[in-house]
Amino acid sequence: MREFKNKKAEHDYFFTQEFEAGIVLKGTEVKSIRAGKVNFKDSFARIDQAEIWLYNLHISGYKQSSIFNHDPERRRKLLLNKKEIKKISKQIEERGFTLIPKNIFINENNLVKVTLAIAKGKKKYDKREDIKRKDELRNIKREKKYTNVNF
Repeated sequence: MREFKNKKAEHDYFFTQEFEAGIVLKGTEVKSIRAGKVNFKDSFARIDQAEIWLYNLHISGYKQSSIFNHDPERRRKLLLNKKEIKKISKQIEERGFTLIPKNIFINENNLVKVTLAIAKGKKKYDKREDIKRKDELRNIKREKKYTNVNF
């Protein structure tokens, strides 16, 4: 299973709930995703007339394609049940919540799926605390590595 993560989203948002959704793609887009040509920069999802659309997900053009290549930043429809869409829309109506793609992966049936997360933006001090925590964990791992070395 091949997976591409949205690392920037983990830094900028708190995730409250996640949903797995299918995505409507063209053939050249699937080939580009398999080649790893995906960029999440500034991507988000929005509910429009009881459908969820993914915006600003950059899937680069497929090099071996001819004139039938796709637009790299077109909006893409996400496939979810009506119950899930209603549940998501209720939670997004709350103040400060947004819908962010967390990762894209190809499952065991060779279908491209997107993990959407209902997220709330982090404040600057929250980001600093996360960085501090990661540094502390890195230092602890480094110390364990050097203490276990036998001379």
